[in-house]
Amino acid sequence: MAREEVYSGSIQRIEVMGTEDDEDFPWIEEDEYRELYRKMMIARKFDEKAFSLQRRGEISTYAPHKGQEACQIGAVFALKENDWMVPSFRETAAFIQRGAPLEKIFQRWMGDANGQKGLSDLNTLPVAIPVGTQNLHVAGLGMAMEFEEDGNAVLGFTGDGSTSQGDFHESLNFSGVQDAHSVFFVQNNKFAISMPIERQTNSQTIAQKALAYGIDGIQVDGNDILAVIKATQEALEKARNGEPVLIEAETYRLEDHTTSDDSTRYRDEEEVEKWKDKDPLKRFRAYLEEHGMWDEELEAFEEEAKEMVDEAANKAMEMDDPEFDELFDFVYKDMPDLLKKEKEQLSEEIK
Repeated sequence: MAREEVYSGSIQRIEVMGTEDDEDFPWIEEDEYRELYRKMMIARKFDEKAFSLQRRGEISTYAPHKGQEACQIGAVFALKENDWMVPSFRETAAFIQRGAPLEKIFQRWMGDANGQKGLSDLNTLPVAIPVGTQNLHVAGLGMAMEFEEDGNAVLGFTGDGSTSQGDFHESLNFSGVQDAHSVFFVQNNKFAISMPIERQTNSQTIAQKALAYGIDGIQVDGNDILAVIKATQEALEKARNGEPVLIEAETYRLEDHTTSDDSTRYRDEEEVEKWKDKDPLKRFRAYLEEHGMWDEELEAFEEEAKEMVDEAANKAMEMDDPEFDELFDFVYKDMPDLLKKEKEQLSEEIK
């Protein structure tokens, strides 16, 4: 009997801050470092405000992103203007980096469909709430880009929980076969609601799942914004040439899964405190201080960010409420007869 090795593979991990080459970033201007920090602070203040609004009843449910700002802002920073972004439900910081108006983001969280308007101008798809379904859109967009040969790429966000869904694996397989211009960015925040990563998979990494589908996989320190930028830029360049990539960003959700969750029931406080020490804002501030880029303007920006977010929230609350017809009008491109009948019946009942 003969045996021979027919395949072997490995997964690399990227880290930047605190390593010997943490200054090797000639493609980031000094003012861009500062702007990245500003966007991270705006995202953090948005999170705090949205949580407060939910407690006041202005928002029904909110999914905090605290602790994941480096993942989202760093990844979107790597996109070019004509690239596409596909979010899941926790990508508020990604929307901020992509350029969505803060009041529109608040409007969406308040349940107003008008908060979604204008996303196509940003080459961004609407939020996907079902776990993992957006991965199919990432594969489809990437395949279209391969057909068009336009040199663009698509970045899709998802979480560790979605890697247990069939849609995730189908999307990776399809992208590999079709040479899709797709980058799948998994934010591994260690929990799918209350399910720890150890009970979701027996793989040592999520990134290695890429190897089974014949595409590249890479792991990155998701709380190191410079490492995230580096990993995502490299992945996007591969994707532009028909080589899809899976990125696993190791991070941690510092708040509850959503405002309807109580993570103290399933997470150890000591673990949470350990990850608070790795807070991406704290780490990036320390990096800026170490490299002489921190100044009084950045020191004062926290209050400025709070004022910006408060103003945007007030604008969103002052906007007109959605019209009744909007419950029905945007479900289908061409409204089926059954839905037309339901609309007429409900319209009569609420008069």
